[in-house]
Amino acid sequence: MSSNYTRKNIITLPNPNLRKKSAKVHVITKETLQLVEDMLAAAIDWENSRPHEMAVALAAVQIDRLERVVIIRNDFDKKENQTFTVLINPEIVKAEGEITYLQEGCLSVEDIYCNIARHSKIRVKAIDLEGREVRFKSKDSFMSHLLQHEVDHTNGFCIVDRVKKSDFKDGFFILDKKGDLKHHDYEKVKKLGILKDE
Repeated sequence: MSSNYTRKNIITLPNPNLRKKSAKVHVITKETLQLVEDMLAAAIDWENSRPHEMAVALAAVQIDRLERVVIIRNDFDKKENQTFTVLINPEIVKAEGEITYLQEGCLSVEDIYCNIARHSKIRVKAIDLEGREVRFKSKDSFMSHLLQHEVDHTNGFCIVDRVKKSDFKDGFFILDKKGDLKHHDYEKVKKLGILKDE
């Protein structure tokens, strides 16, 4: 199975579909398998176009398919390892641990990173491509943020929706040409038309 999807198939804010809930997958079909191939192709093509960034995950809604399917990268240290794990109908069973802040980026929020507070430990359940239930605990704060980020996508939330109003002044960042994150002014973000209240 192959795909002709590219980074151009990834939708970005303010596309309204990114704030819609995705439907549960009840039966894994050939269309589901093709969806996964399309997601993988789009994520890898996006990554190959970005010298300083890595595609760590993608939700189906990000290629404009409202189904509860996400892919998570297997190796966050080696960019050349472009393999992913598929999670269907992922849900957070339990959130625990301390609240930690991390600067999160998103393939559907162009160039903007957000400082977001999330639980440092979570338990997740999902099904794999064979229809078997999988359950696991996040290994660290980064994985916890990543999983919560992807489950958010299936529920119609984007990273800009998770920045607390009290953090607006210091909550947004932009990636410069060297690959470093720099603070980005809230008023400039507001003018982009990507915040939920607009």
